[in-house]
Amino acid sequence: MNRDQLIEYISGKFGDKIEPLKTGPVEPVFLLKDNSFLPEFCRAIKTDLTLQMDYLCNLAAVDTGEKFEIVYNVASVEKNIRFDFKLTMPFEGAEIDSVQDIWPAANWYEREMWELYGINIKNHATLTRFLLPDDWNQGNPMRKNWDAPDFIRMPEL
Repeated sequence: MNRDQLIEYISGKFGDKIEPLKTGPVEPVFLLKDNSFLPEFCRAIKTDLTLQMDYLCNLAAVDTGEKFEIVYNVASVEKNIRFDFKLTMPFEGAEIDSVQDIWPAANWYEREMWELYGINIKNHATLTRFLLPDDWNQGNPMRKNWDAPDFIRMPEL
């Protein structure tokens, strides 16, 4: 399945719940329009016989300065296809469903988002710190507006 066929297949399957983004000649990127659709979407792309997205390559949060974006990079080892999808959310009350039961590799990625960005991960099995000290109380260091007593902000370029 080539890039255009993949975009057409996914767009046809999920309709107005997703939006293909213009990204040039790289792997397709889709925007999930409703964050509550995340678990259903992830289960569907993993179990769909045409896609079989069995490998979570990466999962990351991005602080754009205006909102959070959560980006999922998924692939099918069997079908040799790959695509990315993302969703957005406001800073206040940032919360997302865990996909750990779909892709166990999401465990540490989701814990990292919770710990460093302060994004709540609903239904996560072991939401505990692993990067910062257990008694950390200085906020979320990956947020662009983060500040701490010993932090020296570098000038923006």
